[in-house]
Amino acid sequence: MVETTRREVPTVRRLRREAWGFIAGSLCFIVGAVPNYAEWAGPVGVGVTFFVGSIFFTLAALIQLGLSGRHLPRRGVSRADRNDWWASAVQFAGTLFFNWSTLVALLGAIAEPTRMGVGWRPDAFGSIAFLVSSALAMAATHERGELWDTDARTWHGTWLNMVGSVLFGLSAIGAYVLPDTGTYVNLLWANLGTLLGGVCFLVAALLSRRTIPKG
Repeated sequence: MVETTRREVPTVRRLRREAWGFIAGSLCFIVGAVPNYAEWAGPVGVGVTFFVGSIFFTLAALIQLGLSGRHLPRRGVSRADRNDWWASAVQFAGTLFFNWSTLVALLGAIAEPTRMGVGWRPDAFGSIAFLVSSALAMAATHERGELWDTDARTWHGTWLNMVGSVLFGLSAIGAYVLPDTGTYVNLLWANLGTLLGGVCFLVAALLSRRTIPKG
């Protein structure tokens, strides 16, 4: 293994924080979507879990955005680095949507914890942003040899994040409330999509740590 230089140490430490942020955020979304946990924690407890998870996602996404090419996309930047930067930027925007939706759900649960249907459900805007981000990440991975860091994108991580984004998208569809009946399209989709999507993000984050030098 090539020894990490002193100049690379800060970047390595930030990569570690990025991975741990996605790991912690994924765990929160997985736990929050488990029915037994929801029964035990109640609407407010679940709301706190999802909101904290979204904050971890946002912090990790911000670090990843700062590392993507280590500069804003500009003339002369490779197509791979440009796609990598935009993938991170759109992902960061998606996490902000989840921050807002989880916060609104938490406040609603605090105000009326016994109201039918109270609690967070995946929102369309955040899910769409994650899907777009995953598509851009796949484009960057296709030319990973041109990335500022060839380990920044890997096929297993990119595909896991894409599958997770699709599952989050399905959960958002399942969580849509039909105007005529006031019921969800499919509550099972909403919960299962969130849980399995979180598992995909968790595994992708865990695998990303394999490329981080030790020490």
